[in-house]
Amino acid sequence: MDFAYKGKTIRIVQGDITKIKVDAIVNAANEGLRGGGGVDGAIHRAGGPSIMEETRKIGRCPTGQAVITGAGNLPVKYVIHTVGPIWTGGGRGEAGLLKNAYESSLRLAREHGVATIAFPSISTGIYGFPIEKASPIAVGAALDHLDGDTTVREIQFVLFSRPDFEVYQETVKEILGTRPTATNTPPTVPRNT
Repeated sequence: MDFAYKGKTIRIVQGDITKIKVDAIVNAANEGLRGGGGVDGAIHRAGGPSIMEETRKIGRCPTGQAVITGAGNLPVKYVIHTVGPIWTGGGRGEAGLLKNAYESSLRLAREHGVATIAFPSISTGIYGFPIEKASPIAVGAALDHLDGDTTVREIQFVLFSRPDFEVYQETVKEILGTRPTATNTPPTVPRNT
């Protein structure tokens, strides 16, 4: 489903992020940038060994920050690796760290002239961040970025499961309902799912 915002687009897609054709995809990485399970493992498998070679040279990435590499065999120009927080109940700054992960990724996108970018739902898999708490942070960070001076024209949230897709869809509707200048377009068939 597409949502228009200030001449730009927020798109909610159910699918496989490794098959999405955008300028950059975001990887939910670990601090050691070693590859792992879930989205991280899928991106490394689909992208091939060149991504791991680049992340080894970078070394580490602190929680809430992001780094950028080439995309190997993926159908995109860049992979932005960001580290979301592990959920421990919400009392250790998890919300702020998650917001920083999205903001750091979007800053790198702007610095590299990215027009279209796709995010997974950072930290909501094995890191345990409740998706109902994470999705407003993700969508809010995306809209705040689109409010500023940026090269980014389209932000996609690519969710693997139908329930996660529905949570993000409802979150976008709720948040855009409180912001002026947002207009919703009719649902479209997601591209490349």
